[in-house]
Amino acid sequence: MSNTDAANSMEDELVQLVHACAARNRQALRKIYDLMAAQMLASLIRILKRRALAEEALQDVFVSIWQRAAQFESARGSARIWLMAIARHRAIDVLRSERVDLYREADVEQMPEPAEGISDWSSAGRSAAALARCFQELTGEQRRGIELAFVNGYSHADIARVTGEPLGTIKSWIRRGLASLRACLEK
Repeated sequence: MSNTDAANSMEDELVQLVHACAARNRQALRKIYDLMAAQMLASLIRILKRRALAEEALQDVFVSIWQRAAQFESARGSARIWLMAIARHRAIDVLRSERVDLYREADVEQMPEPAEGISDWSSAGRSAAALARCFQELTGEQRRGIELAFVNGYSHADIARVTGEPLGTIKSWIRRGLASLRACLEK
């Protein structure tokens, strides 16, 4: 059997197994695991750089396969590629989640201690008013970029797609906008 024949045979088997998963056949999911887990784990390790995190993500991948098997359409593409795409997307989600956790930890560590004797929210109100005033001083592009990134949680690439602007332009808007906000708030 040639390499092409073996690949076609494996693809046919994967298609049948994914369809069997859609019909809630647990043995089919186990067989997909036996055929694909090593390749998926290697891909996850390559993206996530940590084996333990990759192994955890692999479990999530197989839960997703079980839940989404009915969505697979062999006419739209290869079962193997569909399975690997689920693994890749899970790895990206894990990376994003870790990045958000790092930002949260950094924000907490960098927060100043409350001043002695301040027990009311008046200073918070003044800070919010100052931020709103400074935010209005930004250019429209800077405001929109910062709002999409920090309020809506879009990545720079997402903002570039939404606005139709180049990625470098989006990064510049946000970087300059944040610098302007910082300078305005320090006045």
